[in-house]
Amino acid sequence: MRRDKTETRRRLYEVVLDEATLPRVAADQDHERAVAIFDLVEESNFGAIGRDDGPYSLTIGQQESKLSFVVRTQGRETVAEFIVSMTPFRPLLKDYFLVCETYYDAIRTASPRQIEAIDRERTALHNEGAELMAARLVDKVEIDMPTARRLFTLISALHWKS
Repeated sequence: MRRDKTETRRRLYEVVLDEATLPRVAADQDHERAVAIFDLVEESNFGAIGRDDGPYSLTIGQQESKLSFVVRTQGRETVAEFIVSMTPFRPLLKDYFLVCETYYDAIRTASPRQIEAIDRERTALHNEGAELMAARLVDKVEIDMPTARRLFTLISALHWKS
């Protein structure tokens, strides 16, 4: 499917993790991060407020207990920089990780009905995370809900504790 000019501008062409500020992780966690980034680059609806000069590069770093975001054009012009506190995400991430662990354990031993119930709860928490992500970014960048879901997936991968 071909994108029209507006669609090709309202997307991410690159997502970069600031390795200087984000902790090193195990190989499986690194893989989760890479998959989340791939999904964002493959399909995103992302725009800088009041601008039409995308597609954009998004660099994500960490400053204390906050995430830093830098949005740039392909010409490397910085169009937005902002910080997002992780404090509102912490209880949700804790619940999400717990349900994910329960889901992975259930796959080995539980009935299909039990697995489906756990998966519904996992999906509901992921949706809640996406809504929180969209709300935290509403005055910073323009995203749709599928992009907010993908960003929450990446944020989860950044904060996964083994």
